[in-house]
Amino acid sequence: MKIRSLEDLEEIAHRGIQKIKGEKIRIAVGLGTCGIATGADYVYTYFENAIKDLTERVFLTKVGCFGYCSEEPLVKVTIPGKPLTILSKVNPEETEEILRAVLSGEIPDKKALCKIEEWNHITEYMVYGKGLANIPSYSDLPFFRGQLKLVLRNAGLINPEDLEEYIAIGGYKSLHKALNMKPEEVIEEVKRAGLRGRGGAGFPTGLKWEITAKNESDEKYVICNADEGDPGAYMNRNELESDPHAVIEGMIIGGYAIGAKEGIIYIRAEYPLAIKRIETAIKQAREYGLLGENIFGSNFSFDIKIVKGAGAFVCGEETAMIASIEGKTGRPRPRPPFPAEKGLWGKPTSINNVETWCNIPIILAMGGERFSKVGKENNAGTKVFSLVGEVKRIGLVEVPLGTKLKTIVHDIGGGSPSGLKVKAVQIGGPSGGCIPEEGFDTPIDYESLRDLGTIMGSGGMVVMSEKTSMVETALFFIGFTSEESCGKCTPCREGLKQMLHILHKILSRRGSEEDLKLLEELSMTIQTTSLCGLGKTAPNPVLTTLRYFREEYEGLINDGKD
Repeated sequence: MKIRSLEDLEEIAHRGIQKIKGEKIRIAVGLGTCGIATGADYVYTYFENAIKDLTERVFLTKVGCFGYCSEEPLVKVTIPGKPLTILSKVNPEETEEILRAVLSGEIPDKKALCKIEEWNHITEYMVYGKGLANIPSYSDLPFFRGQLKLVLRNAGLINPEDLEEYIAIGGYKSLHKALNMKPEEVIEEVKRAGLRGRGGAGFPTGLKWEITAKNESDEKYVICNADEGDPGAYMNRNELESDPHAVIEGMIIGGYAIGAKEGIIYIRAEYPLAIKRIETAIKQAREYGLLGENIFGSNFSFDIKIVKGAGAFVCGEETAMIASIEGKTGRPRPRPPFPAEKGLWGKPTSINNVETWCNIPIILAMGGERFSKVGKENNAGTKVFSLVGEVKRIGLVEVPLGTKLKTIVHDIGGGSPSGLKVKAVQIGGPSGGCIPEEGFDTPIDYESLRDLGTIMGSGGMVVMSEKTSMVETALFFIGFTSEESCGKCTPCREGLKQMLHILHKILSRRGSEEDLKLLEELSMTIQTTSLCGLGKTAPNPVLTTLRYFREEYEGLINDGKD
């Protein structure tokens, strides 16, 4: 069926709703990468075998990651008329017991993590039902209490490989709305929302689109940067695995706004499940007429293709990514000209990361003014972080910008599982910095993090306890960026090697105070003179650990004098 109108969309939405909360019992197994890593695929197979003769009563399906990764495998059960219930740490051997219980209208209490009676999908509510007083509500769990799920609103609740379920919760309505606006009106809505790029630099998205739109050209492009390479970061992977149509819808809207007919998703080949699901979603969107010629019966045509990267961290930098897409070695080039002026194949190009594109349908659904009131001034909306390391509750966390760091680490994450004191959080990936616990009262926004010597990055957040050596932490990240440097410019190529040498020297207790001064001088030189963002931000782990944990460096130096 080719979708040509809002009525067509509503017809498909009705079919999708019947799958999500129809007359059958719905058993949805979380099959994101984190779930599969803990055995969720075996759980699914056991359920599949158990319901072979029960398909008239039970609907088994796959969903993505709900975010609470340390409780995987997660199974979501919906009994008609009752709340959606999330079961945690489900073993394959428990599937028959669970099935017997739900067939009799009950939920096995010992496996129940929480219930969801209604779910806000921006413009509509998905109402599941009331009851199950003995099971805590989703909002009562510490892990979820401080969160606001906008980008992750569908993750773990809908089947990412089923377009009808995405449409059921409002999917592609924003695209329909955008196509009934002028392109410049869409850009103004994004500017009114105050959305800043979620890839790290925080450049205003609407302004980037406006610049691209104003550059005259016979061809223009939009690119989705899915080259997520930060150690400990997996936000973009989950968004592609759990809600790929949100990315596609955002890109189509962006293409319409700037006058592009083609979009490219640049994704690292190490993300096989994300690739599979985005490929499936693209195929479905084409089949339903949401990609291709005359979308929604309009004069606008747009399509998307996938380009797989080889996993070079530097290709996260937009000019290096463009070079890689063009079949060249992924190395940055000087700017200006910026991609908005001269990008892919020399044509105006707008590049945004996965999370930025996911925000676009939300903005069109909510309206820019309403979106701008989420978060704080000049930092509108939410941000997704991957909370990992020495913390009790590991997972994906989405909070309004301006939320304090201690809220994420202690209230949502639960602090250290070992009882040791939390010492620091490394935020922003290898280009970020280490924030000590005394800085945890800092609100998470672009400017406050910059003042602390770090960056937002794509959203990796690694928690470290008091047993962690901050000098070894700095060594790890400098080693990573030195290895990933493309080698094009001397400050990054040679400077990082020298920093690595000095850090090894200090850790082997052969360092001196002069080495600390040299580390600082090298850091400032690399920041100032490197060609691209990799080099300009690579010294951050060293600079922040010298700033906040200098005594650890000095202790190693003094040990060498004894």
